[in-house]
Amino acid sequence: MSLPLVSPLPSNANDEVAELATFFNETLGFCPNSVLTMQHRPAIATAFIQLNKAVMNNQGRVTSALKRLIGYVSSSKAGCQYCQAHTILAAERYGATAEQLAFICQYSTHPAFSTAERAALDFAVAASTVPNAVNSGIIENLRQHWDEGEIVEILGVIGLFGYLNRWNDSMGTSIEPGAINAGEAHLTKHGWSPGKHAHTKHSS
Repeated sequence: MSLPLVSPLPSNANDEVAELATFFNETLGFCPNSVLTMQHRPAIATAFIQLNKAVMNNQGRVTSALKRLIGYVSSSKAGCQYCQAHTILAAERYGATAEQLAFICQYSTHPAFSTAERAALDFAVAASTVPNAVNSGIIENLRQHWDEGEIVEILGVIGLFGYLNRWNDSMGTSIEPGAINAGEAHLTKHGWSPGKHAHTKHSS
């Protein structure tokens, strides 16, 4: 099978998408090829970017770094190597500690993670499992640390990456050099590789 399934369009293909996509210059340092592919139907790209911005807007105690770590754990559970690299890169850019980046796969026991962070990450794992594995124990633990608005933010991140994991794994989206660098720096020891996303033919 030749991947990507659909080639990304140039970053200037649609003015509205290009303007909204400046959001990713902060989060990643580049516009991801996933968005450049979505803009074959600009309404999908613009709706996705607006959802991304809304989900990542912090209105409680769920930090930008934790949101990206939640995205990483969700993507790891789903097996999406593209999104794993993106989320670990964004977590680093938003201030996740070196220990959190190094030990994210051991979050449940490593002291770099608080009990509240563990509750959120446990929820992310369970909510990203198919079939869904959220149970009363996970819910009770989550409610001990986060209020209802914060839980909405946490599940918003999980749901956002549920979409992205399916999009990028099915599309075989070409992974960008910056994301490859982050994956190699932080995730190779956990078995990460670019996999199907390693091809480099893409528009810019």
